[in-house]
Amino acid sequence: MNILEQIITQKRIEVARCQIENRTNDLEKMPVFSREVYSISDYLINKNKSGIVAEFKRRSPSKGIINDSASVEEVTGKYEQFGASAISVLTDSSFFGGSMRDLQKARKCNIPILRKDFIIHEYQIIESKAYGADVILLIAACLSINEVKKFSAFAKSLGLEVLLEIHDQSELNHIGENIDVVGINTRDLRTFQVNKDQSTELVKLIPGDLLKIAESGIKSAKDVLEFKNGGFNGFLIGETFMKEENPGEAFYNFVKQL
Repeated sequence: MNILEQIITQKRIEVARCQIENRTNDLEKMPVFSREVYSISDYLINKNKSGIVAEFKRRSPSKGIINDSASVEEVTGKYEQFGASAISVLTDSSFFGGSMRDLQKARKCNIPILRKDFIIHEYQIIESKAYGADVILLIAACLSINEVKKFSAFAKSLGLEVLLEIHDQSELNHIGENIDVVGINTRDLRTFQVNKDQSTELVKLIPGDLLKIAESGIKSAKDVLEFKNGGFNGFLIGETFMKEENPGEAFYNFVKQL
């Protein structure tokens, strides 16, 4: 069983438990469920923003602990202050050390928030809206084409935007009418190996009217500029900032270099 399969197996257990502990009707009564979302599409093309989707991430299966002491409010607040186009919050607990509480705390920011997790059930989409997400992530590597179609349509019915993550050419068929942004992950979630060259070729095959985000392995302003010149509109970066003692200041210094 590869890493992605392990994650999905555990996720099915977690979702089943959450459905019992926190029912859909209760989620829909939460204060932010009815709020109007911020559009990640609009913020990515806003020339006053950096184009960076700055991520809050405590750990990962490949790197272990990245930063287990940072404050969600402080870091995400700095991300917003210094020009992030959006914020990504890892909510998976078993493999990434995140939680829905992290998402809830980040909601104090007034820019789009992406719930970064492994969506396998419509319940998680309702949960995302209830805790303050503006965008959900659908990962082609762990979903069928029909599942992506169903989940993206359901998300749109709730007013959420959808970021579809793909890794290789075989996943292009997952792109459908309810996808707002396509993310190309340079990291293969089955092995967690990174291949940046593959992304620059794959982006050429995505319809031109869709916004495109480069994900994983971005370590420098040079990387951002190379991806931008290659046709990407946004750049999801987490570890580069989170591995520093002060992630918010690291983000500020990174943006200055751009």
